[in-house]
Amino acid sequence: MSELATIARPYAKAAFEFAVEKSAVDAWNEMLFFAGEVAKNEQIARFLAGSASVEKQAEVFSQVCAEQINDQVLNLIKVMAENGRLVALPAVAQLYAEFKAEYDKEIDVDVVSATPLAEEQQTNLVAALEKRFARKVKLNCSVDESTVGGLVIKAGDTVIDGSVRGKLNRLATTLQS
Repeated sequence: MSELATIARPYAKAAFEFAVEKSAVDAWNEMLFFAGEVAKNEQIARFLAGSASVEKQAEVFSQVCAEQINDQVLNLIKVMAENGRLVALPAVAQLYAEFKAEYDKEIDVDVVSATPLAEEQQTNLVAALEKRFARKVKLNCSVDESTVGGLVIKAGDTVIDGSVRGKLNRLATTLQS
């Protein structure tokens, strides 16, 4: 995946800069996401890995995505096809989404708790995390009974383990040392 990310980065960056210039960041995000999902399709992926011509690859994308993408995204797809890089289209879509989140000052936060969080708890947690990260927070809540109690919060590279399970593990480590 890291090789695909390296290949995809210049395309995603160029697409993002173009979208910012044209004030179409959200529209491009949707179009690239759709095109990336099409490229992930098993039949399309096999077709792209085959020896089809650049024109044929671009034509297939044009037909499959006709209603979902505009001419500029189609041009991006053609350029990627000419360079033999269409297999990196899903990575382009992912990197573009990351650039958009950074641009919008948003962050996805995964929260694991022992029991489902109430609406009020989620609202309070969002407010506290927005203050801490100075970004708009999108919560992804899940339940894992093995946390026993408390929360495990993951935001990018930051992990805040306030779970009872985490505290017990830290206590056991301290007692063993």
